[in-house]
Amino acid sequence: MSAATLIARDELRLLRRNRVAVIATTLLVLLTLVAVATSWAHQRGIADLRMRYQQGADRAFEAQPDRHPHRVVHYGTFIFRPLGPLAAFDPGVDAFTGNSMFLEGHRQNSANFGDVRQSSLLVRFGQLTPAFVLQIVAPLLLIFLGYGALARERERGTLRLLMLQGVSRRSLVGGKLLALGAVALVAALPALIAFVAMAGQPGALALPMLVTAIGYLTYLALWTAVILLVSATVRRSRDALLALVALWAVTAVLLPRVVPDMASAAVPLRNRLQTDVAIARDLRRIGDSHNPADPHFAAFKQSVLDRYGVTRVEDLPVNYKGVVGMEGERLTSSLFARYTGESYAAQDRQIALVDAAGVLSPTIALRALSMAAAGTDFAGHRRFLDQAEAYRYALVQRLNRMQAEDVSYADDTAEDVGADRRKRVSATNWSAMPDFSFDRASGTDLARGALPGLAMVVGWLGGVLVLLALATRRLGERR
Repeated sequence: MSAATLIARDELRLLRRNRVAVIATTLLVLLTLVAVATSWAHQRGIADLRMRYQQGADRAFEAQPDRHPHRVVHYGTFIFRPLGPLAAFDPGVDAFTGNSMFLEGHRQNSANFGDVRQSSLLVRFGQLTPAFVLQIVAPLLLIFLGYGALARERERGTLRLLMLQGVSRRSLVGGKLLALGAVALVAALPALIAFVAMAGQPGALALPMLVTAIGYLTYLALWTAVILLVSATVRRSRDALLALVALWAVTAVLLPRVVPDMASAAVPLRNRLQTDVAIARDLRRIGDSHNPADPHFAAFKQSVLDRYGVTRVEDLPVNYKGVVGMEGERLTSSLFARYTGESYAAQDRQIALVDAAGVLSPTIALRALSMAAAGTDFAGHRRFLDQAEAYRYALVQRLNRMQAEDVSYADDTAEDVGADRRKRVSATNWSAMPDFSFDRASGTDLARGALPGLAMVVGWLGGVLVLLALATRRLGERR
């Protein structure tokens, strides 16, 4: 048995005899298990609830009676964002961004009903999830268990005694590293068990799960190395504890809270009210489809007449009101796309600033990795918004086309007693409309999105290991 293994075994024996260490480790394992169970139950409940609401919205849409197609455009429908199995591990931004959207013509609504807006303010400070426990709580436990691993040997005078007996500095530090790493692995074990359970769920993707597991193990290994580095550098155990707690408070608590606010201040984002006002102003500038003298729609009307070779809208083989509706929706949707693109660009710059702060805080880098692999980051939310808008536009244009082709212009403009009945189309058309189906990102895409965060965490570990190697060479020297 090597000297490093003997030292690791002795260190673990010492930890087992320490009641505080045993109780703290047990509590962390139990906390992780509770986080896994509650988060999994919470996500299952959310998934079932969204599925029921989606089915109810689909039934309500299909149960409409015979109607004019444009009434259905304004009747609209609700869609809900489904989540993948890894959302139980790290829900990411889902609690803040909202999970449902109301789709209607002429408007692009925001996602609503985020958990934060419907729950107590405590949700804003972090949900009890496996990701939260491993990111925040586990490093703190490792600090309290390992802060004196090397500083204690120096204080007691046993460090030089071990070296005189032939124990090399590398073996000593390696043994301490193995012991504290074993504790970190025990802390991560419940989360790894949860990964195995998630692997059997429908929709589970192996590659993102593998990247997530590697990221969290690397993160815990990083904190293990940091603890040994500080313990090898300072003179007293008390100083090591103070330095490590301060480091944890800054990198794991303070920076992840402050950096997003700084990014938001650096790259202002137009709010919903400002966007609606800007879109309304641009729509007035583009044209008014209800004004016959409007330049844009007057030219559009003439182009439609020329296309069909007629001189009056009454002679068109299609309902001109439906054709105008299609043109109006095209114009408004192009405006929506432009303003959405500007909003996405601003949010991408904000996210880039936050991600860049991963060089200052490995917790920020790990958080980006974890959310990207789970599909619960902004990119995942944006994927839902893009697909929702594409579905909304296709649905509205299909209804406008139905008005153009299935409702005559004469009936659509008539005002006699039976005109309202003649304007309606069969209710069978509503059930023929395609349902919204969210296309999730592939495992390769999710893993690729997590790679920058993983690279940062690995870079942190590599840098700390280099510093630890340098500190090991000077271990035991008089200062």
